Amino acid sequence: MARDVNHNSTPIFGSVVAVQGSVVDIWFDSDLPSINTVIRTGPDNTIVVEVLSQLDEHRVRAIALTPTQGLARGMVAETDGGQLSVPVGKEIMGRMFDVFGNTIDHGEALSELPRKSVHQLPPPLSKRSTKSEIFETGIKAIDVMVPLQHGGNAGLFGGAGVGKTVLLTEMIHNMVGYHQGISMFCGIGERCREGHELYHDMKKADVLKDMVMMFGQMNEPPGARFRVGHAALTMAEYFRDDEHRDVLLLIDNVFRFIQAGMEVSGLMGQMPSRLGYQPTLGTELAKLEERIANTDTGAITSIQAVYVPADDLTDPAAVHTFSHLSASITLSRKRAGEGLFPAIDLLQSSSKMATPGVIGERHYHLLQQIKQTLAQYEELKDIIAMLGLEQLSVNDRAIVNRARRLERFFTQPFFTTEQFSGLKGKGVKLEEALDGCERILKDEFKDLPERAFYMVGTIDEAIEKAKKEQSKKESKAGTQNAATSDKEIAKA
Repeated sequence: MARDVNHNSTPIFGSVVAVQGSVVDIWFDSDLPSINTVIRTGPDNTIVVEVLSQLDEHRVRAIALTPTQGLARGMVAETDGGQLSVPVGKEIMGRMFDVFGNTIDHGEALSELPRKSVHQLPPPLSKRSTKSEIFETGIKAIDVMVPLQHGGNAGLFGGAGVGKTVLLTEMIHNMVGYHQGISMFCGIGERCREGHELYHDMKKADVLKDMVMMFGQMNEPPGARFRVGHAALTMAEYFRDDEHRDVLLLIDNVFRFIQAGMEVSGLMGQMPSRLGYQPTLGTELAKLEERIANTDTGAITSIQAVYVPADDLTDPAAVHTFSHLSASITLSRKRAGEGLFPAIDLLQSSSKMATPGVIGERHYHLLQQIKQTLAQYEELKDIIAMLGLEQLSVNDRAIVNRARRLERFFTQPFFTTEQFSGLKGKGVKLEEALDGCERILKDEFKDLPERAFYMVGTIDEAIEKAKKEQSKKESKAGTQNAATSDKEIAKA
């Protein structure tokens, strides 16, 4: 169980002795506050700082969680010994919060709710579930090609405009349908525009009521951005441990969490490590990531957007993040340009769950066959561009036909984009998706046109679509023939 916030009944008073940007030194005559204690100071106690180190028997050094304008030496500082805390309870559903647990969606404040400290320990190994289960999303490309772990961490890699947010929104929508769970969105170092757009998109798609949002915006001090991930996790842990529900935690962006830690470390005067990163990078990231786990009461499954600095996968931030991920989903601008949505690069994405022991022999062999077919098609693309499809051998032509049908079968109309595309959203069960892929690989549909597989759910819908197109063609041809014969009669 998570420990609740403990407050001393009598407040302790100190005095500000130094202010250097976001770093504040405070003097206490006795009862020096412990690490992670929250102290209020400044005009009307509006400035909040958190203790990060004890300098000597009278002085602590703290990092500001709010801007420090107006703070001066000699000002009174007050603490009740409590840590940074956030409200927990069913009432937080459908609301948007900042790092202090204050509502920022212009709704009513939730001052009556119990609060919990954001500094919690990861669940002990004895409480963790030992089963490796698949987290079904209802999205064919992910469930078949990049199976996610129930209670695992998946990374979402992609630039701007390739559909990261749409994919996350669809997963939030499907979370309710497939797992009766709830979703938690945590924006670390988000632009306020992104947060604003996402909030309204969720509202339009009618998924806001099943989720909680928390933002530490880009313009906030590094201390606040560094703690917002822990605050969101505390709320997610409440639903997992107390309500016994499954939680989908979406973090955007893990790199900005590391960046905030780097700023805090620099401000505290720590010696930088490789490439200017903080010396405690591994520990800080692990403290956050290890709390995301599958326990015997419920699971927190996390999908994290990851920015890779200068596309350098050997950067310490990327290396440390990769070590915590159970799956990585790469989005491709090329696929997005071809209109193949979700624009997941099926050959670049991978999952540690893709083993026969976890996903089963049938799924594993199908996955290998699909990857092999797509890889062979990738190699043949140059020959097709230069010489054309007719110059390929019969065998190679069959591979191209299969690969092109598979690529289109992995597209899917989303529930959250119905209002833009005019196509009814489809969620597909894993069994139906595997069945479709298997039949395509057996060349069952080599006579069906490729476009029949584009933006459908199950394979039966593709067959139905092809039949409709065929009957339309026939009726059109019949009309043209009738018109021609009428003309001939008129001539005669």
